[in-house]
Amino acid sequence: ETLQKGLKCFKNQDFTFFQEIHAIFVGAIERRNQIEEAIASSELPQDVKSEEFKDMDWASGKEELETRLLRIKALQLGTADKLGNEGKSLFVQRSLKRRLNREAEMVGTSPEERFKVTLSSVLKAFSGALDPHTHYFTPTEANQFMILVQQRLFGIGAQLRDDLDGLLVTRIIENSPASQNNKMKINDKIIAVDQESIIGMDITEAVELIRGEKGTSVQLMILREGEKVEVEIVRNEIVFEEGRLESSVEPFGDGVIATLRLYTFYQDAKSSSATDLRKALEEIKKEDRLKAVVLDLRNNAGGLMGQAVAVSGLFMNKGIVVSVQDASGRVQHLREVEGKPVWEGPLLILVNQGTASAAEIVAQGLQDYGRAIVVGDLNTFGKGSFQTLTLDAVSNPKINPQGEYKVTRNLYYTVSGKSPQLRGVQSDIVIPGLLTGMEVGERFAKFPLENKSIDPHFEDDLSDLPPAYRIQLGAMYKYNLQAKVTTYEPYLERLRANTEKRIRTNKHYQNCLTEIEKKNFDSPPVELFAQSDLQLTEAVNAAKDLLQLMKDQ
Repeated sequence: ETLQKGLKCFKNQDFTFFQEIHAIFVGAIERRNQIEEAIASSELPQDVKSEEFKDMDWASGKEELETRLLRIKALQLGTADKLGNEGKSLFVQRSLKRRLNREAEMVGTSPEERFKVTLSSVLKAFSGALDPHTHYFTPTEANQFMILVQQRLFGIGAQLRDDLDGLLVTRIIENSPASQNNKMKINDKIIAVDQESIIGMDITEAVELIRGEKGTSVQLMILREGEKVEVEIVRNEIVFEEGRLESSVEPFGDGVIATLRLYTFYQDAKSSSATDLRKALEEIKKEDRLKAVVLDLRNNAGGLMGQAVAVSGLFMNKGIVVSVQDASGRVQHLREVEGKPVWEGPLLILVNQGTASAAEIVAQGLQDYGRAIVVGDLNTFGKGSFQTLTLDAVSNPKINPQGEYKVTRNLYYTVSGKSPQLRGVQSDIVIPGLLTGMEVGERFAKFPLENKSIDPHFEDDLSDLPPAYRIQLGAMYKYNLQAKVTTYEPYLERLRANTEKRIRTNKHYQNCLTEIEKKNFDSPPVELFAQSDLQLTEAVNAAKDLLQLMKDQ
């Protein structure tokens, strides 16, 4: 009944009902302050771990809420003890100030401000309930999103996660200030910035303290394996258009196996993922006899769909790469039309559960055609939807003062008619890695879209194009279309068996997998696993097996 009333009011643009809900929320803030006063002098519990606050349900009553708040307070103060008396005192003062400021922001100082807060909450709730990738951005959030779209900022180059008692380093961007001389490591926990505690601080606010002008220094206090360490890092420009591709070769027989790691699908006035990949492959072919390629798409979260088509075209002839379906059911195909592949030989694509979106298009599309063997985690992330933005970072970067939207349009499908939505791309050969078994993927998100499929389109009749364009492409496009091939099928069973045997008999690999299964990511075997990249090594081993099997055939 309440839900129906809310939907009716929303459709009629009558927000009085939501203002009533917000008034209840304001009352809850007042009660929270009363609870804070009541537990101010209570004895704090011992041995509190941050893991216990993951995936919590609502407190059943006031007593349980008091207990929960005490445990959070104990966790934060326990870590703050490492800052010393002065640092701990500063943390307590700042934490209180921050909470009161946040509450004041939510309450508003006038009816007009309170209505804006209410309206923003309604828009966020409405958009967020549609699917995991539709969002409403306030002007401030839209400005932050612009940084992500432009992929340019000044900072240290570390990806962080709020752990209540500090910011946990979950990823270090290669060639960034944080990566230099191993100053920072994954699982470091930042607890202070320039002698100011960030424990309990909102992650956005803490990140702003860490960012700064190019060439300036930032002093970080971190916890590493329980020990307090201070590091000084000189900020620099983090431009994600650069350093998105790494290439290397490994000698094999009378030639080499190339490994190309693509971090994202990008395009600007100077370069693109496809042109850079083509250039890298052509340079390798000039220097050596190229025998096989391993395309590493691990942790590649996607990017431009057009670049997914262009990258696929480096390894296939002309044909449909990906299809999108609009709300009316009309299907439109995105094609590789040049038919100038740079590599037509043995190709393996290495993926993990962090491989998503445009990266899944490439992996599944080339797998569909039989042009590539997909190896790595059992499945990829499973983001099979595509979005459009009201915010145009190129032609109209000015942010709307009323906010901006990112909206999911529908699912995309590869040439087989399958979408990776929820299920992800299924690996032909499973090679476990750091993300194996972790709760990473679309299926763990709130309100994900269901998986769907359409008819396969290996035979392209160009029926989705207007007659004029159909004639324009004509016979030239139909010549030398990419056929569905079975080149690798005779070898897959042996490749799987060889891979499984190597992993099973590799004691170091097994020790690492055991620690990962326990979620003990701080253990020495896992740290060594990340440094030596056994998953990539095994992918290259599979490429060697394939070359030998094809030679013996």
